[in-house]
Amino acid sequence: MSNPHGNMEYRGPELQVPVPEDFNFAETVGYMSRSGNECMHYIDDGTIYKRIPVGPEYPIVKISGGGEEALHVRFQGTADPPSASTHSAAVQYIREWFDLDTDLTPFYAMAHADELLRPTVDRFRGLRIVGIPDLFEALCWAIIGQQINLAFAYTLKRRFVERYGRCAEWKGRSYWLFPTPERIAGLAADDLIDLQMTAKKSEYLIGAAKLIAEGKLSKELLLNEEHGGGSAEQRLVAIRGIGPWTANYVMMRCLRIPSAFPVQDVGLHNAIKHLTGTERKPTVEEIKQMSASWTGWEAYATFYLWRVLY
Repeated sequence: MSNPHGNMEYRGPELQVPVPEDFNFAETVGYMSRSGNECMHYIDDGTIYKRIPVGPEYPIVKISGGGEEALHVRFQGTADPPSASTHSAAVQYIREWFDLDTDLTPFYAMAHADELLRPTVDRFRGLRIVGIPDLFEALCWAIIGQQINLAFAYTLKRRFVERYGRCAEWKGRSYWLFPTPERIAGLAADDLIDLQMTAKKSEYLIGAAKLIAEGKLSKELLLNEEHGGGSAEQRLVAIRGIGPWTANYVMMRCLRIPSAFPVQDVGLHNAIKHLTGTERKPTVEEIKQMSASWTGWEAYATFYLWRVLY
């Protein structure tokens, strides 16, 4: 049966998710393959496998490029087809995960007029910001990644997930759900230190978990703050352990605020240094000057520049 909202087509254990014209699945897979130590999804022969956090079934899905107009999604590891509500929730999750509902036409128009962005956008056109729809997962990933290299950040995340997450086995692979804030809120900092988390990061992770578990912080609250004339960034940086970089990373990957700009990001600085062929990394002030035309699309500009590094 067809969905009345027109955003998916049921086929028992399969469904088709329509995609916009400016979406390239191969580029998405390329970005998602940047670490062999990723524990929240698998890439195999150009296909994505992931257990997605939509209940009550928490299905494992196989996502492949179904042509230029749709993604092909198949539910795995279950004898019975998922319910219609799970189908609908899975589509919503996938659309948000790959940012399929954002019109990138204005971004590409801006980028093609920008000397720094133009070659990168032309090279990776169709790549969209691969998000982290769950706020707690986004906060944890940003906190874990503070002031360490990406490879070690993936190692720490894997240890954290494998100790406190929930696992389903299918065909010899473990498919993980990210630890819940309720689980982490009940820990002491010492519980995380043997994972090689610093004492401060352990405290920050547990503090964020407690805020979410107690209902004092949520994705909806932050979005309402932003759309109501307030500032999600100010709300986030008021939390212990969250500075401007962490806040903007979360705003970019989870809240989908296109003006989010982690301008202090080392990867951004390295990408600009590489593209400009200079001997030193640019200063924050220099990046602010060269990004003057990016207004409203700083998040996408940053994401594309990051892509150069992988």
